[in-house]
Amino acid sequence: MTDSILLHVEGGLARVTFDRPASLNAMDFPMAARWRAVAHEVTSDPSVGAVILDANGPAFCAGGDVVAMATTGSSGAEVTETARAIHDGIRTFAEAPLPMVAAVQGAVAGGGLGLMLTADYVVASENARFVSRYANIGLTPDLGVSTLLPAAIGQRRALQLLLQDRMLSADEALDWGLVAEVVASGDLATRVAEIARFWLDGATAAFGQATRLVRVGAGRALAENLDDEAATIGAAFDTPEARARVAAFAAASAKGSRS
Repeated sequence: MTDSILLHVEGGLARVTFDRPASLNAMDFPMAARWRAVAHEVTSDPSVGAVILDANGPAFCAGGDVVAMATTGSSGAEVTETARAIHDGIRTFAEAPLPMVAAVQGAVAGGGLGLMLTADYVVASENARFVSRYANIGLTPDLGVSTLLPAAIGQRRALQLLLQDRMLSADEALDWGLVAEVVASGDLATRVAEIARFWLDGATAAFGQATRLVRVGAGRALAENLDDEAATIGAAFDTPEARARVAAFAAASAKGSRS
């Protein structure tokens, strides 16, 4: 393993940081393996209640390291192995009951879009840019892009990005629904920390289960989703966290009806 992805856990918050800035945080196989390992470590840590995904350097993530693939004579089988390692990490995060917020400070390209959309909430700096570039180099979507991108912005707009050499500005990405917020570059870290703190200071377990239900529900039948929802809300109702909050809500409602 390498330190191409940094992990810091403190006070219930896991911070996962892409740290290969000289390569625009593009994923080679060691970084892919590190991503998979970090995903399993974070999601199996009972102390973690929320996750921040960010990156060092001028770019958030350029997807797969195409330069390394070309210069090292990689085979298609090796590219597939790298993609599968990254996919395992994406799936692990997506299926876990942990809310994740991404801080996007610069360019996001190719598979970087899928890694970004692993997060449930994306905050972009005003300098962020978003582009596909798959077709430019004769490759096809990976790292969840064919599923996560249309889920975020719709099929037609996803195809506009994938079939044209189009780059979205931060404001365009906000208008399309690709990101949730756009902030000044100097405010990005602070805003993302505020969001994570809101989750940790609130009904943390409920936030996590909400993200899980939405994520896994997209690929299941309605009946299965309804059964999962019923079981999940029942389990939540029996937790001390929910009991206290429900009681406080009922008390406030009763007080309001008497005034």
